[in-house]
Amino acid sequence: MTTEHSKKKRWSRWAWPLGLLAAGAGSAAAFLLRGCWHTKMGWPVREGDHSYRVCLGCGIKRLFDEKRFRGYGPYAYDVKELIARERAIRMRHRRKTA
Repeated sequence: MTTEHSKKKRWSRWAWPLGLLAAGAGSAAAFLLRGCWHTKMGWPVREGDHSYRVCLGCGIKRLFDEKRFRGYGPYAYDVKELIARERAIRMRHRRKTA
């Protein structure tokens, strides 16, 4: 067996585990960079005529529809910003229908 052939054989033996390790490290990095998945949301809280829920992991908020009993719209840390967005959307919708 030549030295070239043995080096090639040695590399192919380590290629698969190194590839697996690289894929695992890439998946772990993507998970860590993604941050909170907002899976643990608290009970709805009412503010004025709007309700919202708070993520217990990171504190981000999302508006909540009490009739359908589900969250809607984007996530944000400022509730007043979410309410202002919702009002702007409602106003645009009213202008289009009128």
